[in-house]
Amino acid sequence: MEHFIVSARKYRPQTFKDVVGQQAITNTLLNAIDNNHLAQALLFTGPRGVGKTTCARILAKMINSDGQENEDEDFAFNIFELDAASNNSVDDIRNLTDQVRIPPQVGKYKVYIIDEVHMLSQAAFNAFLKTLEEPPKHCIFILATTEKHKIIPTILSRCQIFDFKRITVTDAKEYLKYIAEEQGVTAEDDALHIIAQKADGAMRDALSIFDRVVSFSGKNLTRQAVTENLNVLDYETYFESTDLILENKIPDLLLHFNNTLSKGFDGHHYIAGLASHFRDLLVCKAPETIPLLEVGDETKTKYLEQSKKASQSFLLKGIDLANDCDLKYKSSKNQRLLVELCLMQLASITFDGEKKNSRHYIIPASYFKKLGVKPVSVDLEVAANAQPTQTTSKPKQPAPQENKTPKIVLNAQTKRASGLSLSSIRAKKDHLEKQKEIVVNEDDLPKEPFTEKELVDTWNEYVLIIKKKGKHNLASILAIDMPKVKNNTEIHVVYPNETNKIEVERSQHDLMQYIRKKLSNYDISLNIEINEVLEKKYAYTTAEKFEKLKEKNPNIALLRKTFDLDV
Repeated sequence: MEHFIVSARKYRPQTFKDVVGQQAITNTLLNAIDNNHLAQALLFTGPRGVGKTTCARILAKMINSDGQENEDEDFAFNIFELDAASNNSVDDIRNLTDQVRIPPQVGKYKVYIIDEVHMLSQAAFNAFLKTLEEPPKHCIFILATTEKHKIIPTILSRCQIFDFKRITVTDAKEYLKYIAEEQGVTAEDDALHIIAQKADGAMRDALSIFDRVVSFSGKNLTRQAVTENLNVLDYETYFESTDLILENKIPDLLLHFNNTLSKGFDGHHYIAGLASHFRDLLVCKAPETIPLLEVGDETKTKYLEQSKKASQSFLLKGIDLANDCDLKYKSSKNQRLLVELCLMQLASITFDGEKKNSRHYIIPASYFKKLGVKPVSVDLEVAANAQPTQTTSKPKQPAPQENKTPKIVLNAQTKRASGLSLSSIRAKKDHLEKQKEIVVNEDDLPKEPFTEKELVDTWNEYVLIIKKKGKHNLASILAIDMPKVKNNTEIHVVYPNETNKIEVERSQHDLMQYIRKKLSNYDISLNIEINEVLEKKYAYTTAEKFEKLKEKNPNIALLRKTFDLDV
């Protein structure tokens, strides 16, 4: 069997022109060589698989080349590669500094490429400082790392730093297309795009994935083969899911999700991909953002078609729900249920049924649709306080039946199945709050003067009204102290404890509304105070009460003695 060389090694760039996606850095290095402006210490930093070591080798070869040597000349005697992951001690660095003093036998420069330089120990870094700052004229150091933040600042300050960027999906796809043509492989555009996405900005990973997929599917690389081999969810999965969500088909959507799980996919991967799918649909909404959609031409057409079906508000809400599910997934104890609930919420965003309209209509909207009438918005407060209509006139004779739209009458006797729903309670509360705001903010309401006697009479009338309604506790509290007028419009009352004050404040709105309306003055306000002395006055023991009564009427003591009564 012939020895196989992986694509990452076989197609490793030999010149700066072959390096993918790093044009800014390669142009800078070429200009530095041409102008004899190359620093003696370089630091190449960036993600894995983006060409740091490759560029270091190409640079080492180019600075020793004068154009007269053979093309196969690699100047191996002048290029020293050191793996700092396994050679990270002080002794290793000392051996390196000893070698630096010796000039090259062939070529102009000795180039030291130290890979994964962040793995050097603190002592090794310190031993390397002086040599790195003032190396011999014939020596150039090229340091490479994926974690620049782990390198001490004194090393960074002595190097010329080059930040390698991640390979874009488009660049990676184009290079894979070139590799496929070199190997005689027929590849679909979407298949190469999925490989480029899976590589996540690393060209070496993209080539490794390409080799793996080619081994699986042979010379014909299809999107289906790639998704099956890489265990990634196909675009079609999310297109179908979104169609079911937009059509509000919750049962079919749950079955579709179950089918996805049965293929071995993770629910977390699914919901995160769905959020990305909604993002891509949102990108398609504006022509100027379409270039942000990194997919093949065929798939881009599908995105544009589906984006027309989904509104912008739906997509924003969908991204929010899916992202929230993504954040909660790891901490959830029932992860499948979490995703299913999220899917049901997504499918309910555009649902125009009973759930959506229950806030405004006591009777479900579907009932009106069956009767063929238009729903009428009903004030929940008015409907709750409505009284049955009583008529004294003679009953009318039934009129002959006509083909008219049926009428719906709402009164206190109407059965309201949804009257205690959370949405109706919330609507009722909001309605009352709005009523309060309207009364407070009106400037043209009456502000007629009144006397303290009129206020006391009105106060007592309200006490009688609430007593008839069965609110005896509140009535007794209001009767503790008679109101007094201060500053023309301020009602001042004093209560013995905090409990009385809280009880009055809870019913303050109805009380003040009655007083303001009765006295025709809407500037009236209520001020409640607590008098601790007054509180003590009411806290009598049985013996104290007897003594107080005896002071008022001495005959009580004679009565007790005569009948031998206990206190």
